[in-house]
Amino acid sequence: MEAAGSEDAISFQDEAVDKSIFKDCNKIGFYRRQKLLPRKNTYRALLDSVTSGKDSTKFQIINEVNKVPLLAEVYGIEGNIFRLKINEMAPLNPRYEISDVLIQKPATKRLTPCPGDTGTLVLKDDSGNLKFHISANPFKIDLSSEEEPVLSINSTGRLYFEHLQMPPKHESQDDLGLWQEKFGKFVDIKANGPSAIGLDFSLHGFEHLYGIPQHAETHQLKNTSAGEAYRLYNLDVYGYKIHDKMGIYGCVPYLLAHKQGRTVGIFWLNASETLVEINTQPTVEHMLSQEGSVLAKQKVKAQTDVCWMSESGIIDVFLLMGPTPAAVFKQYSVLTGTQALPPLFSLGYHQCRWNYDDEQDVKAVDAGFDAHDIPYDVIWLDIEHTEGKRYFTWDKKKFPDPKRMQELIRSKKRKVVVITDPHIKVDPMYSLYSQAKDKGYFVKNNKGGDFEGVCWPGASSYLDFTNPKVREWYSGLFAFSEYQGSTDILFIWNDMNEPSVFRGPELTMEKNAIHYGNWEHRDLHNMYGFYQQMAAAEGLIQRSNGEERPFVLTRSFFAGSQKYGAVWTGDNKAEWGYLKISIPMLLTLSVAGIAFCGADVGGFIGDPEPELLVRWYQAGAYQPFFRGHATMDTKRREPWLFGEENTQLIRNAIKERYALLPYWYSLFYHAHVASKPVMRPLWVEFPKELETFDVEDEYMLGSALLIHPVTEPKATMVDVLLPGSEEVWYDFRTFVHWEGARTLKFPVALDSTPVFQRGGSVIPMKTAVGRSTGWMPRLPYELRVALDSQGSARGELYLDDGHSFQYLHQKQFLHRKFLFSAGVLSSSGADENGHYHSECVVEKVVILGINKQPSSVTASCPDMADTQVAFTYGSKTSVLRLEKLSLNVGVDWEIHIK
Repeated sequence: MEAAGSEDAISFQDEAVDKSIFKDCNKIGFYRRQKLLPRKNTYRALLDSVTSGKDSTKFQIINEVNKVPLLAEVYGIEGNIFRLKINEMAPLNPRYEISDVLIQKPATKRLTPCPGDTGTLVLKDDSGNLKFHISANPFKIDLSSEEEPVLSINSTGRLYFEHLQMPPKHESQDDLGLWQEKFGKFVDIKANGPSAIGLDFSLHGFEHLYGIPQHAETHQLKNTSAGEAYRLYNLDVYGYKIHDKMGIYGCVPYLLAHKQGRTVGIFWLNASETLVEINTQPTVEHMLSQEGSVLAKQKVKAQTDVCWMSESGIIDVFLLMGPTPAAVFKQYSVLTGTQALPPLFSLGYHQCRWNYDDEQDVKAVDAGFDAHDIPYDVIWLDIEHTEGKRYFTWDKKKFPDPKRMQELIRSKKRKVVVITDPHIKVDPMYSLYSQAKDKGYFVKNNKGGDFEGVCWPGASSYLDFTNPKVREWYSGLFAFSEYQGSTDILFIWNDMNEPSVFRGPELTMEKNAIHYGNWEHRDLHNMYGFYQQMAAAEGLIQRSNGEERPFVLTRSFFAGSQKYGAVWTGDNKAEWGYLKISIPMLLTLSVAGIAFCGADVGGFIGDPEPELLVRWYQAGAYQPFFRGHATMDTKRREPWLFGEENTQLIRNAIKERYALLPYWYSLFYHAHVASKPVMRPLWVEFPKELETFDVEDEYMLGSALLIHPVTEPKATMVDVLLPGSEEVWYDFRTFVHWEGARTLKFPVALDSTPVFQRGGSVIPMKTAVGRSTGWMPRLPYELRVALDSQGSARGELYLDDGHSFQYLHQKQFLHRKFLFSAGVLSSSGADENGHYHSECVVEKVVILGINKQPSSVTASCPDMADTQVAFTYGSKTSVLRLEKLSLNVGVDWEIHIK
């Protein structure tokens, strides 16, 4: 079975995506049913049923057609958040409600009823600024801020709720997929019948929406009225098509709407297949009749209607009221958690291939990086390292001594990542399979037996990660005593966890498979990979007795996956279009809470031309997760295989990444503690500037660097938007500066990526790079100070041991702030709770925008006398360089420039 199954799988994987394998929206029963719904609001709120408690206000909603009541609950949540839940009053069976995504029960606050018009109920929060206006007939909710309407719910009458019911006694024609649904040779039998839900939201004054990853689409969400809806359904789509709204590997059912003056978010907490329709009506001006000699105009504000439709579950939606982008990011993280602080090594460069053949191959690739003076931190092993695709094992011929191999890698201060997929080879002699089978830990089929599908090992069963006991058992498999041949430098990659089932409908699991708690797979499909990553991360933490941070990369993800590690964009192609689309894909993940994200450098499928490979390295060096990867039938593409000129360009790109690691690590700290995205669309940093709202070919790295990757072949010029009428922007390499609020025609050669430092920022860097991050902690720092139009700048540095939880448990960290003002650069504590000893020094300071040559520069700190500082000044570039400093990074000091 193994040979046939594996060959079948690989032959499929060698082809580009065949869209006939996957459903268009018109082939999805619950979507067709909702589209056929007459656009008439048939629901009425029963305001005489209102009960108001400390946590929520409850009332009934009744459908005027079928007279079946629903229960609506409205919650006010601390921090400008509202929650609306709608469920059946008395369902035939319980309906699925998501657990484990919310990090805690949200802290509620009382909503106070206040007088309203007849037939309305008005609830206001304690500030009185936010109000919930509930209209009885037809049922509608209007949410306003300081009396200005922000959004409305069910104003277009799309509330939809299919009630669970007993199967019909007699078979009837079922064209709409009520009780069974056919797709190709597959028949989805629905034991509980139709259970779909839907609800619409009208966003007043908004025409720019973002979020709901993952799609190979633009960052700004498109109008769907003339085509496919956005599909949120995790699928293994090899070589996915770009500019397409089909679901791919992961999803986050969360979108943001932004306009000048307000940002809001809608978080639809549902893990079943979900479709999102968007209909934007932009701002228009209508000419009215002429009055005298004046033509009167009437301005009609923009509005965007969004309709969410899910196959099952309940309506459970959080409304994040902002009002700023930063506030919405914070509100979402209060619900689902912030990005886990990654170990420092994982921010370096990762080298991967399906597959490095054996221990000698690993040794040769590792040595190649040193021979060519290219830093890297992690070498990865794909499925071929195992014994016949049995995870947690090693191929005894190819990897006879995995510990020895890892000790070699450890001696270079590097790490190893290996793959562990969720499918388990059906083999009674494979102990992991036999243990899981004996314990009943596999997903079941609808007949009660273990579900079996085909994946890389051939016949496979799938661990039921939705079961807490399965997760606990799986976490224990990472213990050194269990995972033979593993060491503490081995970390984890979860792939194929949509889950991928090669002979299943749409290459995934049948929806009527049964999980823990007797829930159907349809109820929780989009959370399957989330649960595997959760268990793997916990396993690595347990392996170290709770002392070391894990690193787990996952292909499939859901809301809250940021708590457990990193995500990448899956099986892309070695084509320019995929390099270009990686930017909006990663921006969308970033604003949806997943800060640690990347795309396979060079493209997973196919052989990149050297120019494309170089440009991809230059782009990837400025994206959060930085990994080169390729499939097994491509030519080898280690960075030194394309001629010395290209090797040098790739080396330079990777070294730029390593020089900036102090800045990267500080950004991830802020993502971890304050939910600030690392990679940011321009509109996040410039929320009032309309021209930034649809930009997706450039972005901010933190608040200080603007990156414009080159994504076109043979490019000699790119158009760079430098936003902000009061901003100053400096070329990061030449230090030439421009005022903002302009589009710059910027010349590019193959040896450069346009990178600009924002005036008013201080960026911490390393003065040199090592062979990996492990060689760099003691290397000195450089501060790159870029002055704004007022001659000021500020920045931060976060520092800890880079690998443990001591920063959290023992406050073992340094958090420093740098301020330049009135000719003085100072270093002081940003968080006095931290205490971490570092012998590292600031050795070099480069100040951009100094308009005249100083007469003297002196440095002072509490335990030393003032000392003169040697400096050089470039009058043409207005750059002041201070070198041979020795200012400890962990103490207060000042540099005075006169």
